[in-house]
Amino acid sequence: MSETLEQKYATSHLFGANAPFILDIYEKFLEDPDAVPDEWRTYFRGFLDAAGGQGQGADVRHGPIIEEMAERARAPRAAGPAAGDGFDPRLAEKQAGVARMIQAYRGRGHRVANIDPLGLREKPALDELQPAFHGLSDADMDMEFSTMGLFAKDFMKLRDIIAQLERLYTDAIGFEYMHVTDPEERRWLQERFERGLSEASLSDEEKKTLLRQLTGAEGIERYLHKKYVGQKRFSLEGGESMIPMLEDLIQQGGKEGLEEVVVGMAHRGRINVLINVLGKSPEELFSEFEGIYDDDMEDRSGDVKYHMGFSSDLETPGGNVHVALAFNPSHLEFVNPVVEGSVRARQDRREDEVGSTVMPILIHGDASLAGQGIVQETLQMSQTRGFYTGGTFHITVNNQVGFTTSNPEDARSTPYATDVAKMIEAPILHVNADHPEAVVFATRLAFEYRQRFNKDVMIDLVCYRRHGHNEADEPAVTQPDMYSVIRSHPTTREIYAEHLADTGVVGEDDAQKMLDDYRDKLDAGQMVAPKSQGMIGNQYTVDWSEFNLNEWDEHVETTIDVDRVQELVKGLTEIPDSFKLHSRVQRIIDDRKKMGNGDLPMDWGFAENMAHASLLTEDFGVRIVGQDSGRGTFFHRHARLLDQKENKPYIPLQNLSEDQAPCYVYDSLLSEQGVVGFEYGYSTTNPDTLVIWEAQFGDFANGAQVIMDQFISSGEAKWGRYCGLVLFLPHGYEGQGPEHSSARLERYLQLCGQHNMQVCVPSTPAQMFHMLRRQMVRKYRKPLVVLTPKSLLRHKLSTSPLSDLSEGCFHTVIPEVDKLDDKKVKRIVFCAGKVYYDLLEARRKEDIQDVALVRIEQLYPFPQKSYREAIKQYPNATEVIWCQEEPKNQGAWYNIRHRLHAPLTDKHSLRYVGRATAASTAAGYFKLHVKQQKEVIESALNTGGKASGGQSKAATKKTSKKKTTKKKASGKKTSA
Repeated sequence: MSETLEQKYATSHLFGANAPFILDIYEKFLEDPDAVPDEWRTYFRGFLDAAGGQGQGADVRHGPIIEEMAERARAPRAAGPAAGDGFDPRLAEKQAGVARMIQAYRGRGHRVANIDPLGLREKPALDELQPAFHGLSDADMDMEFSTMGLFAKDFMKLRDIIAQLERLYTDAIGFEYMHVTDPEERRWLQERFERGLSEASLSDEEKKTLLRQLTGAEGIERYLHKKYVGQKRFSLEGGESMIPMLEDLIQQGGKEGLEEVVVGMAHRGRINVLINVLGKSPEELFSEFEGIYDDDMEDRSGDVKYHMGFSSDLETPGGNVHVALAFNPSHLEFVNPVVEGSVRARQDRREDEVGSTVMPILIHGDASLAGQGIVQETLQMSQTRGFYTGGTFHITVNNQVGFTTSNPEDARSTPYATDVAKMIEAPILHVNADHPEAVVFATRLAFEYRQRFNKDVMIDLVCYRRHGHNEADEPAVTQPDMYSVIRSHPTTREIYAEHLADTGVVGEDDAQKMLDDYRDKLDAGQMVAPKSQGMIGNQYTVDWSEFNLNEWDEHVETTIDVDRVQELVKGLTEIPDSFKLHSRVQRIIDDRKKMGNGDLPMDWGFAENMAHASLLTEDFGVRIVGQDSGRGTFFHRHARLLDQKENKPYIPLQNLSEDQAPCYVYDSLLSEQGVVGFEYGYSTTNPDTLVIWEAQFGDFANGAQVIMDQFISSGEAKWGRYCGLVLFLPHGYEGQGPEHSSARLERYLQLCGQHNMQVCVPSTPAQMFHMLRRQMVRKYRKPLVVLTPKSLLRHKLSTSPLSDLSEGCFHTVIPEVDKLDDKKVKRIVFCAGKVYYDLLEARRKEDIQDVALVRIEQLYPFPQKSYREAIKQYPNATEVIWCQEEPKNQGAWYNIRHRLHAPLTDKHSLRYVGRATAASTAAGYFKLHVKQQKEVIESALNTGGKASGGQSKAATKKTSKKKTTKKKASGKKTSA
């Protein structure tokens, strides 16, 4: 059986992986025979007629040509050229070697690029970049080869090809893009980089502007170094090229239609950006260095100068661009999701679905980029539906050392700090910060990619840190080699000024005059950012002044009239006819229709959806995000319905009316820190949207503790940033173990102060409805922490009548609901959440008439007035109990007992009833949970068993007589 063409193709040394290269040359030959070297031209002409051609250069079918090539290549031959055709098949192998070498430079050239301004970076010896590795020798250097798509002439001598590759891929820019799997993107990046770098040239005026920007970047640091000796400022010295990078990026952005930019960065270089890019007043900055503050700001803590944010409008060729620098604490990368959330809110406000008008810029440090997991979480969000922002422009200010002692081998396990960006296939440009023109080129290429493909892109600005981690530090103690080089290394401005003087772009004295003029402006306290227009604003600018209120009202009108109730119920329960619901979901929708008619009491899912619907039709947006928020972790919300046949979603909240506000319901990625940060950023940018983050279980929110501590609870006090973010934290002790019981209520209460946030534990659906409406209707924008129910979602007693929507309000304290004789009540039990229903059922079962049960639904700000009224209602009560399910060292007790005690008289005793102090949040064994819960209920109601953490009833009575009792020797359980 004769050999097939495919077999010939596969086994020929001339073909296989080499075939595309040969065919590429053949295509060039068909277009213009004189465009290929003589030996190739002779080769093709030698067999064209035999293969059925019509003459020299005539186009024939490729099949016969391939077959003829393969046949000749497989034929026995002497060491020299094949007889009769004047062609040496070894040339094809060398051409293939050239092609492989070109690909090797494209993929690995960055490893040996000249990207370290200090020259300390070790360059690995890469065999694949050596000609010999690809079968090429010195004898081949003057032979012409096809450049195989490299931006150059079609055919060049080998030595010229290598020179071009080194110029493109191993000079001041190391480009990583071969990990991009999309062919269109990869080809675009390759062509733009090779062509752009070959043709790149700045005008003389652009070069002078670049020098001015470097002068400002260096000038402010030197000025502050002399004027405020030893004060921390986390200078940018060594990385000054970041300033022209930012300025050029904003200018290019404005030219291409950007209208807003939000920048997130840590403290290094922040002051420089504030002064030289955004136009903050030097006089104001100097006041901050001197510790001056306004007397009317004493109710706020403020923050250090290198954490502060700022906003201004910058003039660009395409119009003003509003630039906001986000406030950021010392937690470095944790601002990343906050910026992304702020950008998404701005894009939603503009109905910009692709991110063409608003862009996020994140400026990283090399050590924190590689070391902090929040970076990975934020990157993972970049192309998801709920968190997409059209591509982030990343800049890594790579000092090549983290903090003071971290060398790269201690800071990461990858060659580059930026390798984490490869997880989303972001192109990465490593650029030498001492080559400002290369920096500008990299900036423009990266921006063009972001705008075209709406994906993240990374620039690694490889620089150094002229001083230590802060200006009082001595870095040479731990980095002697690096700092011996830095001490004698000229600044970027000095290097570039000398280059421009040598090339005649500026005169010898011009650079010094620029520096002197800059210092004179600083001395005069004048603004030095040439493009800053101050805060002008536009149609999308939000006026937050209406929320500048200091006093809290316990009650606000949150009802909706009966007609609206029916209208909203209809919108929530009418599903398209063709839509096939799951049978369980269909029953829930049917029940909601009954609830809307008053035939069934309201459950939690119905009440919550009604709150959202009412707000949406009052021009308040709603955004709900969580790991299972569409249906609800506990199968109760069903805001997002799914067609069981076609797998298509339907969100009733988006289909209430034609003029309603926007509603977004997203199931998030498995992240707490990143997602909560994103929602915080969204909320601080959009006061007219109810923004809700829901934890799968309340305990899981501790994965976002930095966002809770550094942003949500303290953002207003530090930075004056209002935030109306709502946290839904499922909470309740039902025997599910330590990680599915407690939302760590105590942690949120500990963060409360200066009326900075609200902590609520609603116990009925109606309370949920009014609480959510209150959050938007009331003219405050404070975070709201809600301990939401689990088992109560379907508890027979935890329901509300439909009339509560039209007649009720949010009660910070709910008094006794049973008819008791107030004068016979001896004990008042205050509690919050699910434990109330356990107490209520037990009291009714035992027919106890002298114990009143009162719910505190808002634990902060504590409703002192309503609490005092609840005490006064029972004139003969002498015992005041705080009952909780959580262990004594957790839950609310330690954070509110002083408030509980405040209005009590000498006749009252205040006592804790609940689980004993514990290291774990809850019992892992169900039977132990049941036993503990039974003891808590019995102790609170005084029906027997152990009381208040394990003491007997007799011991409790002794305590009430104010006699001192010793703790049990075991220390297992104690009494308050």
